[in-house]
Amino acid sequence: MTAAVSFSKVSRHFGSVKAVDAVDLTVEPGEFFAMLGPSGSGKTTCLRLIAGFEQPTAGHIEIFGETAEGVPPYRRNVNTVFQDYALFPHLNILDNVAYGLMVKGVGKAERHREAEQALEMVKLPGYGARKPGQLSGGQRQRVALARALVNKPKVLLLDEPLGALDLKLREQMQEELKSLQRSLGITFVFVTHDQGEALSMADRVAVFNDGKIVQAGTPHEIYNRPRTRFVADFVGSSNVIAPEAMKALGGEARWTSLRPEAIRIVSEGGIEATVRSTSFLGASTKLFVETAVTALTLSLPAGQPAPQAGESIRISWSPSDPHYMEAGA
Repeated sequence: MTAAVSFSKVSRHFGSVKAVDAVDLTVEPGEFFAMLGPSGSGKTTCLRLIAGFEQPTAGHIEIFGETAEGVPPYRRNVNTVFQDYALFPHLNILDNVAYGLMVKGVGKAERHREAEQALEMVKLPGYGARKPGQLSGGQRQRVALARALVNKPKVLLLDEPLGALDLKLREQMQEELKSLQRSLGITFVFVTHDQGEALSMADRVAVFNDGKIVQAGTPHEIYNRPRTRFVADFVGSSNVIAPEAMKALGGEARWTSLRPEAIRIVSEGGIEATVRSTSFLGASTKLFVETAVTALTLSLPAGQPAPQAGESIRISWSPSDPHYMEAGA
């Protein structure tokens, strides 16, 4: 099967800055693919390379088997949804959605009919006569989605599209985006710095750092089997334990990732620790403890009594819980 998007040793340099550095990447048709990483890691530049807003310094890009280098954005079968929505304030919602069709020369009646259908798709039927300024942030986000989808792209690119929304609306839109992607079957490539967003929405995640992909895999693989210390530390919350400390704790002398929820308080046996502080998070309580060799973070589920700062406790984990990573990474 032809890949929706493929990168072969793709680089994008800005002077001496290697924004993207020899990246190999494959996105399958119909996949919800997330590019995750901190600011400046190269994920947004990769998205712009797919869109055609940037051209590679080196390497080869294909979109559904067709060479992308040198092809302008308007001739690529992709559309982009930006964080700031980029709606035209002077146009009503229907004309905003239909704008791309107008540029393509589609007649007014047909483009308005298709724009209405796109608005229904994003749960905004009857909003066509309003202006962007009359809508909430979540509604403007839906309009931006409708404007991209009305062009029937094979690949939809989303650049931090939920970044401007508050937490509750973000979570709602995450579920709606995933549901929409499943129903349409369009390939989504989603850029985010939010680990929870990537893990909850994507079929696969590529973790970027310093212009390179340091690990790609399913959310389960990325979270439970991080390849490097950077991935373990960046994706979710993890105890990254140095080799000598892990050996003293009864494990192998290797860099180790141990998730906070894997550590439990036991009545006897285990390892002695002192509680330094606690943090109540509603659904869980986070404990920061000190052992003889290293500090650790624990996560206790809601309802489990939490010890107080200064208390001595004993902690343990299953032998299968520590994940040993590549040395020095």
